Amino acid sequence: MIIITAPVHPSLLDTLHEKGYEVIYAPAIDYDGLMKVVEQAEGLIVSTRIEINQPLLQQAKSLKWIGRLGSGMELIDTAYAASKNIICVSSPEGNRNAVAEHVLGMLLSLMNHIHTSANQVENGQWHRSSNRGTELRGKTVGIVGFGNTGSAVAKLLAGFDVQVLAYDKYKTGFGKEYVQESTWEAVLEQADVISFHVPLTAETTNIADATFFNQLKQQPFLINAARGKVVHTPSLVEALKTQRIRGAALDVLENESIDSLTASQREAFDFLTQQPNVLMTPHIAGYSHESFLLMGKILLEKLGI
Repeated sequence: MIIITAPVHPSLLDTLHEKGYEVIYAPAIDYDGLMKVVEQAEGLIVSTRIEINQPLLQQAKSLKWIGRLGSGMELIDTAYAASKNIICVSSPEGNRNAVAEHVLGMLLSLMNHIHTSANQVENGQWHRSSNRGTELRGKTVGIVGFGNTGSAVAKLLAGFDVQVLAYDKYKTGFGKEYVQESTWEAVLEQADVISFHVPLTAETTNIADATFFNQLKQQPFLINAARGKVVHTPSLVEALKTQRIRGAALDVLENESIDSLTASQREAFDFLTQQPNVLMTPHIAGYSHESFLLMGKILLEKLGI
């Protein structure tokens, strides 16, 4: 039996049924509900909604594998799963291009005031001079994390005549014609745009904090389409107020349950929504129609199904 705890493309369900698997498709199931049915599961297909922790894995006595749609394994206790010989795989290859295109779209919208000027026109306002754009050509773009999504962003930028500085703490030798392998310090000093593409770990949590913003030299645009907790929101708010950055594009937030924000989180959220140089989307960067299909397809291929 395979339990699916997230929305998936119909082709994934079709393939599992064709292979003879019994499938429980429960995209709205919560942790307690999963705990009640996981004991007989051979496989789990998950996203970012439910924590697959040690108590749940202890209950999953027949579990052989866990498939994570997309990237990021921070909600899965992979170490404990490995101790029980449970295979854990993800499918970042399936949505890396979707994330890259979304990042580029948000950046171009910010630099050219597309979202704000479009709203003005809808309200009967026609302002040209105040909406004069800034070209991406000739700028320096810093990419932090050069895995699947970081490298996909760099590939899209190759045609924009920009300098790409890529920093990855755990990789070397990835520089190429349009990418310069860089240091953290060089990104902070030289980049006109900084885009984060790192997993959420103890090292990357709040990596963009007050110290980070205070070390910036070029007043860059900041983009986060990785995980919300990579950016420390109060520090981001302060950086916007003091113009340490020119703007921010955020596809992820520290708390994405916006109906249950704390008082301080609500204050920060309301501030961000009111800034013309801030663009936020609801964690959809990797959620294109094409990636919806590809993530499931790649996941099954990795699992040998």
